[in-house]
Amino acid sequence: MSLLVFDLETQLTSDEVGGWNHIRDMRLSVGVTYDPAADRYETYYEADALRLVADLRAAERVVGYNLLRFDYEVLRAYTNDPLRDLPTVDMLADLYGRLGWRPKLDDVAAATLGEHKSADGLAAVRWFRAGEIGKVSDYCRRDVEVTWRVYDFGRQNRYVSVFDRRAPRRVAVVW
Repeated sequence: MSLLVFDLETQLTSDEVGGWNHIRDMRLSVGVTYDPAADRYETYYEADALRLVADLRAAERVVGYNLLRFDYEVLRAYTNDPLRDLPTVDMLADLYGRLGWRPKLDDVAAATLGEHKSADGLAAVRWFRAGEIGKVSDYCRRDVEVTWRVYDFGRQNRYVSVFDRRAPRRVAVVW
């Protein structure tokens, strides 16, 4: 099965575009995919948005964290393709359905793997504005690495851990 792990960063914050109802206006700065079968990362910039959509469309499964509510919605600014019909494993949507609240990827990675992301999305926006696109790309790639490791752990072990009031809690998953 062709699987792509995916994440993207934006040029603007939600506050700058009038809130979370305007995600499409946040604009793509960098997107990264990882193909575990080929052990290959691919980096996309705003000019590559349609190629990114085509690559996601060609995958048999797309894996990510908050794809349905955020990443796909950012990409909708560049395409009429609704993207919601992509065969997607959105780990955040799954965990939210099981927990009733939305844990951060960093907290899931820390509780499950004992590792952290390298920064946060606001830092990525600052780096983009400063012209430090390499830092944005590195950060996004690290997010994809962490996303893959959490997904792969959950797939193999049928659970991930989250911090619930500072204590780790196992959450059964079927990924």
